[in-house]
Amino acid sequence: MNEPTAQFERYRRQTILPEFGASSQQSLARSHALIVGVGALGCASADLLARAGVGTLTLVDRDVVELTNLQRQCLFDEADARERRPKAEAAAARLARVNAGIRVEPRVVDVTSRTLPRVLRDAGPDVIVDGTDNAGTRYLLNDAAVRDSVPFVYGGVIGTRGMQMTILPGASPCLRCVFEEPPAPGSMPTCDTAGVLGPAVAIVAGCQAADAIKVLIGRRDLVKPTLLEFDLWTSERRRLDLSAMCDPAARQRCPCCAKRSFEFLDGQHDDDAIKLCGKLAVQIASTGRECDLDQAASTLREFSPTRVSPSLLRVSLAGERAENGAPIELSLFADGRAIVDGTADPARARGVYAKYVGA
Repeated sequence: MNEPTAQFERYRRQTILPEFGASSQQSLARSHALIVGVGALGCASADLLARAGVGTLTLVDRDVVELTNLQRQCLFDEADARERRPKAEAAAARLARVNAGIRVEPRVVDVTSRTLPRVLRDAGPDVIVDGTDNAGTRYLLNDAAVRDSVPFVYGGVIGTRGMQMTILPGASPCLRCVFEEPPAPGSMPTCDTAGVLGPAVAIVAGCQAADAIKVLIGRRDLVKPTLLEFDLWTSERRRLDLSAMCDPAARQRCPCCAKRSFEFLDGQHDDDAIKLCGKLAVQIASTGRECDLDQAASTLREFSPTRVSPSLLRVSLAGERAENGAPIELSLFADGRAIVDGTADPARARGVYAKYVGA
């Protein structure tokens, strides 16, 4: 069986859909989706888009795989968790085995106002899919999507509840039209305090992938200005009609799409030390300079550092004790970030980083 025939057979159940066809499949093959965050939502949506035949997927994530991820993050296995592999790399390796006919580009990087412009410039995506776990990054992505006129497929899950909407800049309300400001720190539950039900993730990711496919095959007319909300445990579901907000006059109050104020993208809400959701760990943001991991390994050789991957060096600091009595663990990333495991105190994390990295 030659290659074109084999590819046709792979996608046959999709191309025979009256709404789809071979031309739509060809459009998908030429398209590029950027998935920011390869956690529960990012894994599920990336899996669906890879299997659908989206030609290029760029996967961006700052984190590593842990055992607690496996309950809902469908691209990882126990070996990934044991090795604590970078999520973007582990997911890309899995998707390469799922569909060898597409390109999957992992980026182990923290998405901030400093790094996002380069990610977007390198990828040049046709759509941005939200797989993040925090409001700040979502508002940052919303800024970039509106500024660059790239469709943004928002989604969120916490506990048994989910939300999803798709933003078509210039044609539909943006995130700040609907939720003008992000919630105050500590005012909303997190995955650490409320948990996450895996099936709720599947529903939101399915809606995200469907809207992304509509965008990528040129059927934006099928993407409706609505906000889906549901609670899978109580069987409650509603879809809010946002069409009244589509009128430019109705969006005049929006600081982002009306006033063109991109305060998240401008770095006004950046924080150099962030406690990671669900972990006794703090991330130290990159200063914008990449880290030479070979040099770092040489500097920290007395602690026998482990090179987990080309983008990650991990070292256990025997002289630093975590809050549970175990040694503090320092993970250094090639993009210049670090994660200090064993403390939730940003000040202490900064101190450990300064002491051993010296920056």
